[in-house]
Amino acid sequence: MHLHSERFVDQAPHQVHASLLDEGIYVCSPRTMYRLLEEQGELRERRDQLRHPAYQKPELLATRPNQVWSWDITKLRGPVKWTFFYLYVILDLFSRYVVGWMVAPGESAELAKKLIQESLSKQGVSPGQVHLHADNGPSMTSKTLALKLADLGVTKSHSRPYVSDDNPFSESQFKTMKYRPQFPDRFGSLEDARVHGQGFFHWYNLEHHHSGIAMLTPHMVHYGLAADVLDSRQRVLTAAFQQHPERFVRKPPRPAPLPDAVWINPPKPRPPEGGETH
Repeated sequence: MHLHSERFVDQAPHQVHASLLDEGIYVCSPRTMYRLLEEQGELRERRDQLRHPAYQKPELLATRPNQVWSWDITKLRGPVKWTFFYLYVILDLFSRYVVGWMVAPGESAELAKKLIQESLSKQGVSPGQVHLHADNGPSMTSKTLALKLADLGVTKSHSRPYVSDDNPFSESQFKTMKYRPQFPDRFGSLEDARVHGQGFFHWYNLEHHHSGIAMLTPHMVHYGLAADVLDSRQRVLTAAFQQHPERFVRKPPRPAPLPDAVWINPPKPRPPEGGETH
């Protein structure tokens, strides 16, 4: 139907009718076009009636490091207005450890491919071991990158368009970086941005006590040190309780446990089969 064509989808029937007449084509009157649209419930914008891809909600589970990685790109403001540098970051979902990052003058699938390959090599990841999740940016969805990931044995997934909750861990990491007092309003050069990144990611991985991983550092969780650290914390808390039990009203203190699973969009529990019996 002409009214559903990409050419006319945003035009009113009178506009379509006139354009077709100028090309020597008569299909029907504008009134008939309106009637047909009304019968289909399409008197509002017809573009909404066209079929769009069905985007599946990603449901990703990580129970150990190097099982699911999330990656994204954010802009860093350059020395003058409308200039930017691009920060690429690959984050481990379970440990929140940044396994790879770089600052580049532009956004490129080729650069992303190189960073991902180097990160896989540094982490000693085997083919089929890690799942890589990203947004829907052009670098993330490029065929070049998709083919490379297939060659490396990396499965991939993407967030749904305009759904920030589908990639929350990368978003949170960028927020942590940009809300620190040391983060400048602008970077004077590409090298300035890289130097800042070196300091930040060292702090983030090795010193930052992350609220999502029992106030441990990403390095502790990523490299299997969490159990020893939590045992040491328990000894300190136990000693404090023995010395001053009156300071702990309810029960002896315990350190927060490390989550044993991390989800992006955990599946909703299924309702029980059948109804309640009385």
